[in-house]
Amino acid sequence: MKYKLLCIDIDGTLLDDDKKLLPQVIDSLKKETAKGVRIALISGRMPAGVGLIEQELGIQCVKACNAGSYILMGDKCISSRTLQPKTMKIIYNKIAKKNHLPLWVFHEEKWFVTDIDKQVKKEIEIIRYEPEVIDAEAAALRWEAEGIGPNKLLIAAESDKIPRLYEEIRDLGLSDIDQASSSDIFIEIFPSGVDKGEALHEICRNLEIDRNEVVAFGDHELDIPLIEAAGIGIAMGNAIPELKEKADFVTKTNNEAGISYALEHYLTGE
Repeated sequence: MKYKLLCIDIDGTLLDDDKKLLPQVIDSLKKETAKGVRIALISGRMPAGVGLIEQELGIQCVKACNAGSYILMGDKCISSRTLQPKTMKIIYNKIAKKNHLPLWVFHEEKWFVTDIDKQVKKEIEIIRYEPEVIDAEAAALRWEAEGIGPNKLLIAAESDKIPRLYEEIRDLGLSDIDQASSSDIFIEIFPSGVDKGEALHEICRNLEIDRNEVVAFGDHELDIPLIEAAGIGIAMGNAIPELKEKADFVTKTNNEAGISYALEHYLTGE
């Protein structure tokens, strides 16, 4: 297949379980860029977290951040979709506060939280960014007056609590949101109609690339629309079963440099 763009999820896909970039993966992607192939990092991470990986790769990438709701080409934002501030207020009161959990709030380049717990501390260590603690209700009132809103909300909890929280959010009946899990401890909430597949289409429009010239890699629920939108969708060996069913090929795991394996074997027809 002749492809021009690689769309790659970060956590569980590009990085191993220790959140490290394997040298073999870096080398493989540099070989692709030397052939003129563009790289897009499509992640639930905020811009600072995606930019950190771009620096470690040493490759200029398109960065689709916050589950695809905020897309950067270089320093230029080419797409920003937001939730209504009142939606943030509802989810804070009905879900986060009720369950004694911080609400993570992402707006453009910034990360806010309503409190700091062990999950927030862990994320700070991973992305090397300190969030600002805010009052969600006061922020919602201020943002409503300013005509702005968050690109994404996130609830982090123990894995055994996530299915119940998922149902609680669904039962709110909010028509302006979609939700998906990016891992077994995260629920990501973003504007209705926004997903990684739509981010792929937006990137293709800007780069003037047909979606059939795109290869996508992913591992979790948030990546399913990405895999479906690409010309070829590749699931990591560690991917959830639902994503593997949608994929054209299942490569090795993220700990086994699965991206490199697919590039060197499946996509070359070997």
